[in-house]
Amino acid sequence: MKILVDADLCQGHAVCQDEAPAAFHVPKHGQAEVLPAAGDPEVRADVQRAVRYCPTQALSIVEDS
Repeated sequence: MKILVDADLCQGHAVCQDEAPAAFHVPKHGQAEVLPAAGDPEVRADVQRAVRYCPTQALSIVEDS
């Protein structure tokens, strides 16, 4: 699983960080950053929730083939 952040859409609302703090970090006045733990199976449900609730739809998941 790979998580993508569309820098053109991300406005730094930090909803992703609230939903999946192990997977995302949003610096003050910045855009979402994907953390190394984002690919861990243990946080998958949190990442999916973060993608679903992103207010600008800036996040997406790409499955490994």
